[in-house]
Amino acid sequence: MTSQRTPALRSGDRLTRPEFERRFDAMPGLKKAELIDGTVFVASPVNHVYHGGPHTLLIGWLTHYVAETPGLDAGDNSSLRFDQHNMPQPDVLLRLPERAGGRSRIDAEGYIVGAPELIVEVAASSVSYDLHQKLDVYRRCGVKEYIVHRTEDEAVDWFVLRDGRYVRQEPGADGMHRSTVFPGLWLDVAALLRGDLRSVLAAVRCGVDTPEHGAFAAALAACR
Repeated sequence: MTSQRTPALRSGDRLTRPEFERRFDAMPGLKKAELIDGTVFVASPVNHVYHGGPHTLLIGWLTHYVAETPGLDAGDNSSLRFDQHNMPQPDVLLRLPERAGGRSRIDAEGYIVGAPELIVEVAASSVSYDLHQKLDVYRRCGVKEYIVHRTEDEAVDWFVLRDGRYVRQEPGADGMHRSTVFPGLWLDVAALLRGDLRSVLAAVRCGVDTPEHGAFAAALAACR
């Protein structure tokens, strides 16, 4: 009797999320694939200059903040179970735990269900699907802050969800972006763009020294 082989995932396939997960699980060598509005996107090999390196800087940025803010949950390439037609795999995410008012949860299989409060993607340019199809999915699903580091364009887009729409946030006069959800999470855009991790982390240290961050950290500790 001939066994039926599970079809491979291919970019452009139109699938439901359960079928997408079934095929993904049958490809243990596949590192990244996403389902966006029912369409499969399989990642190409990762370029270090335009993706791997900047991704590492952003991981360092959020990791430093989480170390100073116990109780938060960060993720690197964690797949998200949104609905029957969407399972994105963002480069970086940061979420509040449910007990602290977070809107996402961890299910019995270890997946995140629902929208994290903050998502970061590394994209080549403004034509990337990160700023089109994925942006719309994140907006609809309620991701409160969405950051896109456009490496070829040498730019950072920071979107804040307001009344169901993403509003582009501009950095302050000092060049800092400041999270509206996570007090003290500051991003020195110029430092990020020039690959200066020391200055990126210095901005986080300034942010976590503020009274706003102290109050936020105390509230998280109380929830624990």
